[in-house]
Amino acid sequence: MSKTTAEVAIVMGSDSDWPLLEETYKTLVKFGVACEVRVMSAHRTPDLATAFAKKAAATGVKVIIAAAGGAAHLAGVMAAQTTLPVIGIPVTSSFLDGLDSLLSTVQMPAGIPVATVAVGKAGAVNAALLAVQILALGQPALARKLVEHKRALVAKVKDGNARIQADVARKAAAHV
Repeated sequence: MSKTTAEVAIVMGSDSDWPLLEETYKTLVKFGVACEVRVMSAHRTPDLATAFAKKAAATGVKVIIAAAGGAAHLAGVMAAQTTLPVIGIPVTSSFLDGLDSLLSTVQMPAGIPVATVAVGKAGAVNAALLAVQILALGQPALARKLVEHKRALVAKVKDGNARIQADVARKAAAHV
């Protein structure tokens, strides 16, 4: 593995997870965070997953985001083989609607931490934001982007409230 410019590695257990992980990728790109994306499986390509996790820090990666469904062991395999922060995204499964993935990702033994986010799109976005927050600890410019992101969230809620208040006032006036 050679040096990379990627600070975040996004790994997924199957290429079918890409529509979800594309949200993670887009969020990182929005913040200007260099990332790499790979498909590897804790069960089908365990040697590849282990080798990647062992060498990730040496290539310049600072955070690993791992997504998997079902047994969802990919994040745990990554965390077992690196000292880098690992963020797990449980992928919705066809059997238990992602509950199995969530439980597999969140129930790590003591000593092998995996930060686990929500199942689905919210988790995909939040994994990227958590990675940005970790990186921002040492990057003031990135920290400023996070502040602006939070301000945009506040503005969106205020705009939504203003629309609802106007709609309620119109409806109240129509009934008087």
